[in-house]
Amino acid sequence: MKSKIITTLLASIGLFAAAGAVQAQTAADRVYVIDQRGEVVKSGTGLCWRTGFWTPAAAATDPAGCMCDKDLLPKEVCEPKVAAAPPAAAAKPTGDKITIAADALFDFDKATLRPEGKAKLDEVAAKAKAIKLEVIIAVGHTDRFGSDAYNQKLSEKRAAAVKTYLVSKGIDANRVYTEGKGKKNPVTKPDQCPGKAPTKKVIECLQPDRRVDIELIGTK
Repeated sequence: MKSKIITTLLASIGLFAAAGAVQAQTAADRVYVIDQRGEVVKSGTGLCWRTGFWTPAAAATDPAGCMCDKDLLPKEVCEPKVAAAPPAAAAKPTGDKITIAADALFDFDKATLRPEGKAKLDEVAAKAKAIKLEVIIAVGHTDRFGSDAYNQKLSEKRAAAVKTYLVSKGIDANRVYTEGKGKKNPVTKPDQCPGKAPTKKVIECLQPDRRVDIELIGTK
């Protein structure tokens, strides 16, 4: 009997405290009991006191909802997704293909750069330094005179000469890729420079074939 009286007394005290706290509540739309300090009233076990207006939907909009009833509320209410930062605009790769005239680079049957050719390559080096360089591709070519094997070697030497010069101008050697195409890709047409012998006239006509194509690839 005594135990029952004590239990009833404690319950009455709790209800009295809750009633006083309800009176202290200043926000009419709150679904948790708020004390005079503006804080949620909690039981001895740490549970939040709810008002008669409490529902899960109302708790989701209450400032104390996630603190008091996080397990009952939708996850997105208490753990909102953080908006991902927009990806940084990627720099667009640029590719500039430059064909340098044969007469500015090499004499007939030679792989030694002429002064005019070096001046042209100075321009290439300047362009390469103006971008975030990824690679320079230098492809050497020859005219049709001579064997395939001979012209392949000559085209490779011409590309290598271009690389050596660009490296001397401060370009990273690992950024310069060279290749020789021999006489496989002439730019002159078959009937443009007739003649089977390397006469002076034919040699001059075939100058466009003795070239190095240079391609710069990087980002601005």
